Amino acid sequence: MQLAYVFLGYFLGSMLFGYRITWLLKGVDIRKLAEDENPGTYNAFVFGGFWCGILTLLADMGKGYLPVILYRQNYSTEELIFALVMASPVFGHAFSIFHGRKGGKGIAVSFGVLLALFPIWKPVLLLAFFYILFSVVFKIRSHRRRSIVTFGCFCVGCLSLVPIPAILLGCVLISCIVIYKHHLMEEKSNESANLIL
Repeated sequence: MQLAYVFLGYFLGSMLFGYRITWLLKGVDIRKLAEDENPGTYNAFVFGGFWCGILTLLADMGKGYLPVILYRQNYSTEELIFALVMASPVFGHAFSIFHGRKGGKGIAVSFGVLLALFPIWKPVLLLAFFYILFSVVFKIRSHRRRSIVTFGCFCVGCLSLVPIPAILLGCVLISCIVIYKHHLMEEKSNESANLIL
């Protein structure tokens, strides 16, 4: 029965709300407009405007939050399967079953998952801290590189700050998924640039 929450997370994660919301409200396919073809929150703001962006942000965070909070209401976060419950919405968003294994980068979904851990605040505060650090203080201009460094530091930080093994493993899995997805998108961007040259 616990495995059902993993499938629920992947199913919800696979729903690319950035694509759906901008298509319904603006009649545009952000995957075709965006250079990185990412149907996520950032591109929903850029190509759909404020309300498309806000709705996408809330929906993407919600699909990370829902399976985790439902699992926590019925089972212990001490069991290792909880790590898969945490990672499944992020994996679904990055590799959507409904969009040919293509998807977004998983940042907003990751925050939704981590918010569902309340009252355990350290993981979400740690991720927010590193995003602010590398966006404002030590600016990394490339969004892809900033996200890779952020999730790398988040992963390392969790090793010392998160004592519950299942939650720690979930944070590590989320970091690996997001870093890998950003790496894939960077490779794709480089290939496109080489084709143009």
